[in-house]
Amino acid sequence: MRSASRLLTLLTLTLLATACRDEQAGPKPRAKALPPPAQARVLDAAPADLTYRGGVTFGGGAVRYLGTRVSPPVAAPGQPVKLEHYFQAVSEVPRGWQFFVHVVDAASGQMVVNADHDFAGGAAPLGSWPVGKVVEDVHTVPMPPAPARVLLGFWRGDERLAVDDPKAHGGDNRMLGPQLGGAPPSLPEYTVRRAAKAPVIDGELDDAVWKDAAPVVLRGSFDGRQPSLRTEARLAYDDQNLYVAFDVEDPDVWGTLRERDAPIYEQEVVEIFLDANADGRTYNEMQVSPHNVNFDAYFPARRQGMDLSWDSGMKTAVKVRGTLDNPEDRDEGWRVEMRIPFERLAEVPNRPPKKGDRWRFNLYRLEHVKRQQVEGQSFSPLFVGDFHALPRFGWLVFE
Repeated sequence: MRSASRLLTLLTLTLLATACRDEQAGPKPRAKALPPPAQARVLDAAPADLTYRGGVTFGGGAVRYLGTRVSPPVAAPGQPVKLEHYFQAVSEVPRGWQFFVHVVDAASGQMVVNADHDFAGGAAPLGSWPVGKVVEDVHTVPMPPAPARVLLGFWRGDERLAVDDPKAHGGDNRMLGPQLGGAPPSLPEYTVRRAAKAPVIDGELDDAVWKDAAPVVLRGSFDGRQPSLRTEARLAYDDQNLYVAFDVEDPDVWGTLRERDAPIYEQEVVEIFLDANADGRTYNEMQVSPHNVNFDAYFPARRQGMDLSWDSGMKTAVKVRGTLDNPEDRDEGWRVEMRIPFERLAEVPNRPPKKGDRWRFNLYRLEHVKRQQVEGQSFSPLFVGDFHALPRFGWLVFE
């Protein structure tokens, strides 16, 4: 039985925090594990050619992170990259801790890859390391398409083993590791044209304004690839309103939520986020479901202070090409029209917008393939699993 002093010592090694949970929106890819080694590789010293050198300790000096070798150091997005991590047991190390590796977007801090796995394939759990020796862990991750940072450490339940130097982590006991990826892809722009005549909001998309508006096809929100189902969008404006149209390919049009501001983002929706003054902080979010249920909210900061009492004043209409809520037949899809008054939006620089005004914005679609697998689409790919990744919003340019 452990003594009270022993328990106190162990508690000083940890910081209460969310351990290895990723609470950001959207599906996250997990890195594929390499075959576990027959036995742990134990060395006298770390290799001399480390890509990233550490030196900071965990748990009151018990474990030292020596660094990581990245190979190849430069790779195309999506190409497997091998990470070789090296640690040293400085003194007797605590038992019962598991290893985690997170790859996060350098700009937003959002999770790109969750590469949690058993250290050395389970051959060398923390607590079994010989004091004074160096142990190695090897695994692969896909090279991110935008600059990213590797964060690593040890977790147990709702705790993470404390990082001893505050400068070596971001306050969450995830040790800073190597950087991955090159320059981020450029942000796309959409030039929105002035409507000669406002469209009738009926979901038909047969007004002249939509023939004049430039179409844009949404891409995979996480990787920018072509999604399994097509979504086309168009925008227009006049002195009073912004107009948005979506044409959604969908073989199974469905939804169970009927109340305004219900969490329709958990099912199938189209969305627009608007950061009118492009400050990367305040923004509005508006969504429409196949049942024409609306969700709108104001955010004074990224994912903070969500205000559902805010009313966008938008008018929307949906036209379903098929049968709602019937999984037995095959639908063609659904169309959406939105009329969003400028006077209700946050921090609009000019009402009406002037020629050349530039807002930050993004368009989204959430599709549940076979009502199970979630597929996110966007105008500007995010490369993280979070639709609120403001640094990746595109530009809306008023003509």
